[in-house]
Amino acid sequence: MANHYFIEADIDSEVAHTQLKSFKAVYHINKTNNIKKWLWGILIALIITLFLPWTQNIRATGAVTTLRQEQRPQELNTIIAGRVVKWYVKEGDFVKKGDTILQLGEVKVDYFDPKLLDRTKQQIDAKQTAIGGYQSKAITAESQIKALEEGQKLKLSQIDIKLRQQDLKVTSDSIDLVAASNELSVAKRQIDAAKLMLDSGVISLIDFERRKISFQNAVAKRVGAENKFLQSKQELISLRIEKNATVQEYTDKIAKANGDRFGSLANVATGEADVAKLQNAYSNYDIRNQLYYITAPQSGQITKARKAGIGEMVKEGDMVVEVVPDQIKYAVELFVAPMDLPLINIGQKIRFIFDGFPAIVFTGWPAASYGTFGGVVAAVETSVSANGKFRLLVIEDPQEKPWPKQLRMGGGANGIALLKDVPIGYELWRNINGFPPEYYKPTAADKSMATEKKK
Repeated sequence: MANHYFIEADIDSEVAHTQLKSFKAVYHINKTNNIKKWLWGILIALIITLFLPWTQNIRATGAVTTLRQEQRPQELNTIIAGRVVKWYVKEGDFVKKGDTILQLGEVKVDYFDPKLLDRTKQQIDAKQTAIGGYQSKAITAESQIKALEEGQKLKLSQIDIKLRQQDLKVTSDSIDLVAASNELSVAKRQIDAAKLMLDSGVISLIDFERRKISFQNAVAKRVGAENKFLQSKQELISLRIEKNATVQEYTDKIAKANGDRFGSLANVATGEADVAKLQNAYSNYDIRNQLYYITAPQSGQITKARKAGIGEMVKEGDMVVEVVPDQIKYAVELFVAPMDLPLINIGQKIRFIFDGFPAIVFTGWPAASYGTFGGVVAAVETSVSANGKFRLLVIEDPQEKPWPKQLRMGGGANGIALLKDVPIGYELWRNINGFPPEYYKPTAADKSMATEKKK
């Protein structure tokens, strides 16, 4: 036992004084190491890491678009059918609003006349002249009606005067007839008395003859008075008949004049309808002539020309080119699964990784990520899309750095919807058990900021 101790002491002394490195590397007896310290350090670091904050998130993919419809690529369609006459631009060119893109030629027989507008204008002028003639005729007929009405009044007044005069004459003749009848009665009594006196011899035959003549004169006077009275009554009836005839005559003339006037007015209305129809046709022809030149509805770039060759036919509504606007307020459309939709709210923060822009992403620590861009949810559609997911529209976050100017419509974008901050240990436990993320609603300030940005 003592010998063994001395042997080990000799070996240790030899190792301590030797110059060979192999002895120092092989013989580690009674030497200390740091493995235990490292193990405890790593364990403590892991425990501390479990309590570090972790931002829950939802991953979604989408593409770059715009929030407003008029800023998205639009098809430029033809309104009329035609044939390609001349191209003023080519694909890739940038145009301003109102620039001419394409000239079309006519293909319908109804519009081949090069002087169609002039001839239509001549028809309108002729119709308007005819309308003026009919209006003048209606005015003349109206003046004629007034003249006839005035003439009728004067004629009837004249006849009324004659009727009053004749009525007075009838009255006078009736009085004369009564007087003649009275004289005849007196003469008859006298002649009867004279007969008796002649028979008695009181008077002579001469006296009787004288009285007889007086009686005959009285008879003649009465007959004359009666004839005159009847003639006056006949003249009165004739005047009344004349008055009725005058009324009928002027009524016929006024009715005829009114008929001419209404006929002229009807022709005026018909002419105005024809003029309106011709003016409508003229406006259509004029607008059609302007549609031969297709212009840019807004400034942008020309893409996707569907028609190419000169003389190639196009139909109504055919797409000619596509215009991509140059003034765009970009947004991103994301598609999230239905199970994640309840976790998304308007005003919620979103982080983006755009295709073509390098980024270093730590999903749980968005502040430590590099190359990501911020966004705010502006709209959440309530109807499912064709891919079975729900569509979100996300706009630029004004509190973050601006989005790249190199973005283009249709470019890809990966979105990370930021949810609630939780400890890493809880997040690991949640994923192990398959629990959903924490439900989180943005504050009212975030919502108002998103609303103002949307406006």
